[in-house]
Amino acid sequence: GAGPGKMAAGSAADAQARFGHSVKGLLTEKVTSCGTDVIALTKQVLKGSRSAELLGQAARNMVMQEDAILHSEDSLRKMAIITTHLQYQQEAIQKNVEQSSNLQDQLRHLLK
Repeated sequence: GAGPGKMAAGSAADAQARFGHSVKGLLTEKVTSCGTDVIALTKQVLKGSRSAELLGQAARNMVMQEDAILHSEDSLRKMAIITTHLQYQQEAIQKNVEQSSNLQDQLRHLLK
């Protein structure tokens, strides 16, 4: 009566081996998909940090441009003030020229 017992033990070991194989297969599959997920996540994180870097760069450029614009505005204001002063000076010079030509006329009349 030893035959049937051995058969049962054999098929149990068989089933265990099959179960072991399927577990191994599942684990391998899971590890592979997990690896793929990690790679995808890493790519995403790198892309995110690159976008953040680009955004930072754009922000810095904007600040620099803003500074340049403010500087230009300041320069234009100063130039406008200088222009006004020059106009006043030109008017003063013209008045002096007119006065001096009047004086010359008067001198000519006196010297006749």
